[in-house]
Amino acid sequence: MSLLLGNIVDALGGSLEGGQRETEVLRIAPLETAGPGDISFLSHPRYQQQLAASRAACVIVAPAMRELALARGACIVADNPYAYFARVTQLWRQRHGEAVPAGVHPSAVVDATAVVHPSASVGPLCVVERGARIGAGTVLKSRVTVGADCHIGARCIVHAGVVIGADGFGFAPENGQWIKIEQLGAVRIGDDVEIGANTCIDRGALQDTVIEDGVKLDNLIQVGHNVHIGKHAAMAGCVGIAGSATIGAHCTVGGGAIVLGHLELADNVHISAGTVVTRSLNRPGQYTGMFPIDDNARWEKNAATLKQLHSLRERIKALEQALKAA
Repeated sequence: MSLLLGNIVDALGGSLEGGQRETEVLRIAPLETAGPGDISFLSHPRYQQQLAASRAACVIVAPAMRELALARGACIVADNPYAYFARVTQLWRQRHGEAVPAGVHPSAVVDATAVVHPSASVGPLCVVERGARIGAGTVLKSRVTVGADCHIGARCIVHAGVVIGADGFGFAPENGQWIKIEQLGAVRIGDDVEIGANTCIDRGALQDTVIEDGVKLDNLIQVGHNVHIGKHAAMAGCVGIAGSATIGAHCTVGGGAIVLGHLELADNVHISAGTVVTRSLNRPGQYTGMFPIDDNARWEKNAATLKQLHSLRERIKALEQALKAA
């Protein structure tokens, strides 16, 4: 399997410099391990030393790295090398990967009232329940469950083990017991959404849970009932979004982070890994709520000190007032 550098540039644009269009690319590889038959990319200037030492046949670089790249050999100059690399992987898959067959696998169970677009692919052991809709070109990998009345848009990829439309976690306390709140909503997923393996998206209690166009969810994410995730948001593995939270467009949430229920995140809010979001965030920006790791004895001392900050603040305020009065 191979591509010519000329084929890549013809398909994706960019400027091939210091190399030949007929050069054959046998593999896409990381910069530090790439060999003479490989294409790689430089996504950040801090890897300049790796670029200089790389044996790759060609490296994708930004215009600012052009001269450095040419000093070692062939390069493709592109405004966004990382996005260009992503498109190279897509081109490779198109040319050399096996096409996903449209249709329903014989082992899948699709309710007679469900609607699956003819160009969609429903993989082995999937379950598509009554009234569900699967859009054009959408791929359900193996063992995906799409609950009753849930809708998935066009060109989505839903990886193995995903459950869309399980009941949300809703119970009312009464006399020491829990009364189940029937989950009467559904899940609506837009176009071009990708959902990682074993992620669960709960149906709404009354209104629908909504995932807008272009959202990317990693593996093992929990999305609670009535959550609304805006366009082109992205979340890394093991994120938990509690019920009725609203996530704005173009937000990112790092791995293992938690967003508590009924909170709102504005567009372009970025949450660091491991952060617990306990209040709404109304302004774009990067937010971090991690307590730094340390050896245990020192961590316990710092945690104990942290608990006293409020009383220390009150004492300082009292001293400042006393000094002003003196």
